[in-house]
Amino acid sequence: MSEKEILESMKAKFTEIFGGEGTAYFAPGRVNMIGEHTDYNGGHVFPCALTLGTYAIVKKRDDAVIRMASMNIDDAKITEMSVDNYEEKTEGHWTNYTRGVIWALKEKGCKVSSGFDVLYYGNIPAGSGLSSSASLEVLTALYLKDIFGFDAVSQLDLAYLGQKAESDFVGMKCGIMDQFASAMGKENAAMFLETDTMKFDYLPLVLDGAKIVITNSMVKHELASSEYNTRRAECEAAVKELNKKHDITTLGQLSVEEFDADCELISDETKRRRAKHAVYENDRTIRAVEALKANDITTFGKLMNESHTSLRDDYEVSCPEIDDLVAWAWEIDGVYGSRITGGGFGGCTVSIIADDAISKYQETAKARYMEKYSKEPEFYVVTPGEGAHKIG
Repeated sequence: MSEKEILESMKAKFTEIFGGEGTAYFAPGRVNMIGEHTDYNGGHVFPCALTLGTYAIVKKRDDAVIRMASMNIDDAKITEMSVDNYEEKTEGHWTNYTRGVIWALKEKGCKVSSGFDVLYYGNIPAGSGLSSSASLEVLTALYLKDIFGFDAVSQLDLAYLGQKAESDFVGMKCGIMDQFASAMGKENAAMFLETDTMKFDYLPLVLDGAKIVITNSMVKHELASSEYNTRRAECEAAVKELNKKHDITTLGQLSVEEFDADCELISDETKRRRAKHAVYENDRTIRAVEALKANDITTFGKLMNESHTSLRDDYEVSCPEIDDLVAWAWEIDGVYGSRITGGGFGGCTVSIIADDAISKYQETAKARYMEKYSKEPEFYVVTPGEGAHKIG
């Protein structure tokens, strides 16, 4: 559906279940081109916002009742609560993300003082690794800022609020990248972010003769209940051992040369491999951005491939379905690079593919995937989009 069709459908449903009219907002998902699992390790990332994302229609109420519904879940069944008991989360329930943002705003000194009605709709496939949760969090922070007049909350603050909600309320100890990309995205540009300092630059991501192709493996990941938090703990443990010689707080502060010279300080082999990925991936991201600045898509693609190998072997966050999609992409002339994107354990691959090779890649991947896994992958040819915004 086009955005116009989505909004028309949402407005009709909003009137049906809540009555009256509301204001529309949007926050995008993201794809990370390179720099995976480096954000919580103080390294560099290179994401872009998508034109896929989450929409909301919202109306402020005069009482203390909060009513939430999603057109993606249970035919927009309403979940109701009070502004006084919103912290009573239900394990695994989608409304926890909204509750978490309300809590994060309160922690910042921005109290949601009355109720509201909100209807959500997302066109990011759930569990695909394209940051549907971050999109929902940033969107919620945006509309609450607007309807309650939290003028001190900046666009960047939307990202921090979303991260705090997911990390400290929902319980998935994520970095800042997903929420940052959703809040700060820019059309036709990717963001080169140094997560240790939050310095960032926008770089044009208009590829001459090639496109960004996302392939959804249809394997849903559940990061909060997976080994994601374990990976973070393993990296933190590695930092402690490296501090026998180095005065660092994150792995992103080490060069490849420094790590190679002192990696034996990390006594556990598994933790050593986790740390190696974080250090090497940070270096790969820096070099990939330099290649892009030089219009060297070939080098950028090779670094994407190296990233996948590291995520598969050293960080161990891939899965057989993703590995096959990547391997099949590597075999096709015109595929510059392909890798897993997102937190891992399922989700999507991201590839840079020459325009005249896209059809062959899609046909090959679909046929081989169907033959081996008896299901079809989904393909999205994407361009970078705008960050979170009010519509109209």
